[in-house]
Order: sequence, then structure tokens, then C-alpha cells
Amino acid sequence: MLDKNIKPSTDSQDPVFALGRQLTIEYYNCGQDLLLSKDAVEKALLKGANDSGATIISSSFHKFEPQGVSGVVIIAESHFTVHAWPEHDYAAVDIFTCGDNIDLDVAIHSMEESFGAGRVVISSDQNRGLISPPARLKLDSKSKTVLDTIKDRNTLPISWKKAYGKQDPWGVLTSLDIYGCGPDIIRDAKMIGKFVKDLCETIEMKPFGNCQVVHFGEDEKIEGFSMTQLIETSLISGHFANATNTAYLDIFSCKFYEPRDVAHFAMSFFKGDHYKMQIALRQ
Repeated sequence: MLDKNIKPSTDSQDPVFALGRQLTIEYYNCGQDLLLSKDAVEKALLKGANDSGATIISSSFHKFEPQGVSGVVIIAESHFTVHAWPEHDYAAVDIFTCGDNIDLDVAIHSMEESFGAGRVVISSDQNRGLISPPARLKLDSKSKTVLDTIKDRNTLPISWKKAYGKQDPWGVLTSLDIYGCGPDIIRDAKMIGKFVKDLCETIEMKPFGNCQVVHFGEDEKIEGFSMTQLIETSLISGHFANATNTAYLDIFSCKFYEPRDVAHFAMSFFKGDHYKMQIALRQ
């Protein structure tokens, strides 16, 4: 939906052509742990660009802490870019080309194979830099910014805080799986209790009653501590699997907290290797 401040002009009837073409591709259910590696992600984009027939100029990739990878492959025809969210097994890829010699289908399928993606969605396919279009869009002088003129009322928020405010749910649930935890930490009931206390302070939640930490499991596959802590806005719970040194945490609250803050704090406390995260706004 175009803003009312954008007005068409029909002062030209010249043929239309575009300076470039841009695709955004969503790679879901990517191979386990692959997106944790900067080298693997860079290799996937370089292979996609090379397989497509693009002329590679250079590449630059960065690994974030505790996890996540962003990068760009500069090609003579423009660029391939990516940002990977390992916690969601998801990678967002952008291909921009100003040439006709790139086989985009080959590029998309090449990266699909490299990422081990279970589902691929082409979320947009745009012509960029339209030259001499028959109806050019002009901004009204009253417009404050370009973004103001193209804002759609249904645009999805890109932060959980904004999503929470927009949907006004009863509460937010974060399910967090932390892999490669420090063995001594998850086998120590006092340390687990300290984690809960420190987490409540970090996300400003008020505990109600004592934290319960109980050892369960005669079977080696499930042996480990389980934890529950009532909070005035709901509940924190978790299980710590000795066999795999994995922590499974659930934080549910009718008071908003930032899920990524929980993930980063828990990763640091348990000295985890990497994590997976699922978030739900509960109505």
C-alpha cells in the first residue's frame, strides 16, 4: 500500500529498463551447527556465486558473539550478502545483480545444498533502478522521510519488544537449548540455583518462594538436575542433561523481557558452545 504522499507522474513515455535485480531468499531448517561456522557460511556464498557464473572480486565475513555470522561477497555484477541466525537454523540471503550472465536458480539451489536447508522461500524479487518509467513516483514536499512515505500499516515489527507491544499478549515464552555446557556447572545444584537468582536480577523478575533443584533419572540418557522457580509473573524451569551436557530452559512471564538477553546471559553462565531458541507470544 502506497502512502497518500506518493504521487505518480506521467511526464515520460520512454521504455522501461532496470539497472539491477535484487532477490531476498530465506533459508530455513539449515543443517545443524553449520551456521555456527564463519568459514562454512562464507564457503556457501562463495560457491553459490561461483556456480552461478558471477565474477568474484572479494569477500568479507564476521562472526558475532556468542553466535551469528554476517558477510558479503563482492562480485563484478554487484553482491551476495547473508546474515545467519544459528539459534533458529535460519539464514537470510540477498543477491543483487546488474548483469544478465548470472544464473540465479543455480545460485539459490547451490546455497540450499550448502546450507542443508529444509525449506527455501524467495521472499522478494525486485527490479532496482528503473530508468525512464512511464509512471515515476515522486515524494510530496510535506513528506518527512522516504521511509514515512512507504510505510505499510501492517509492517511486522523487527524486535520482540515491539511485537509484544503491538500484539499485547498475555505473556512471552522463551525455550532455550544450550549445548556444550560446562559439566561441573550443570551438575552443581548450588550453581543452578545461583543461575536462577542472577537471571531474575538480569531480567528484573521477582522470585516467589524458593528455587527447587532436584536430581532425576536412573537412566543415563535422562539423568540430571531439574529446576523450577516460581516468579510473580509466572515461571522459570529447566532440565540439565548430563549425557549431553545440554541445558533445556523455559522462561514464561506476563511481564516483558528481552529473549536474546536471556540467551546471552545463560550462554555465558553455563559456558555453552552454542544455543537454539524458540519464542512464542502467548495470548
